Amino acid sequence: MITLHRLAITVLLFAACLAPASAANLVLMIGEDEYLTWETLPVFAKTELDPLGHRVTIIHADAADKNNFPGLIDALRDADLLLVSVRRRTPIKEQLDAVRAHLAAGKPLIGIRTASHAFALRPKDKQPDAKFAAWQDFDPAVLGGHYVNHHGEGPQTTVTVANGADAHPILKDVPLTGMSSVYSLYKVSPLVSSATPLLIGTIPDQPAEPIAWTNQFGPKQARVFYTSLGGADDFKAPAFRRLLLNAIVWGLAP
Repeated sequence: MITLHRLAITVLLFAACLAPASAANLVLMIGEDEYLTWETLPVFAKTELDPLGHRVTIIHADAADKNNFPGLIDALRDADLLLVSVRRRTPIKEQLDAVRAHLAAGKPLIGIRTASHAFALRPKDKQPDAKFAAWQDFDPAVLGGHYVNHHGEGPQTTVTVANGADAHPILKDVPLTGMSSVYSLYKVSPLVSSATPLLIGTIPDQPAEPIAWTNQFGPKQARVFYTSLGGADDFKAPAFRRLLLNAIVWGLAP
């Protein structure tokens, strides 16, 4: 017969086993107009991150000013990881400084799709006034790529594992057989020397391109993961969702 005292202890121990050992504060920074990540990332947070006990703060660009990300500075003060889905925005200087400080502290960053040109202006773009700031070399300096453009729409991108990457923890249990993407293949080569390619994308009659890799940033070696995948249809694929979840777990690992 189980006493009430023993039953209470059993319940507490069972609850402790269910509780995630690495619950963290995650910030999702969203500011793009093409790939619906303002819809897909909140769903991903609810279905994949909330069950693990993570606290997720979603920061959207201000509808009235696409370069303003209200709440970002406060959210990053105690953030354990930042995920960036932003395209060609020049945030308020203090907001971009908060992103820099997050990385300088050695905290991880995940970038998807348009993060390769998150804070970069094109030559024809109007320069921001002193209140705002660009980060032209965010891609090579932080993510580890060299985005210059993308191939045309139409060809489906076939996804394969990079040489030697099979055992990487980010690829664990990712069902890659037959994996593909309907979105245009980004031109990102060459990667910086510190980057480790994980997945390769190919389309007919064009050079292969890395489409997922890791990097380290700064003296404290902040963990960085980037993938040029991340369109709405990619989020429908279990392989992509698992890849992104694994990248977050890897970024948070001690």
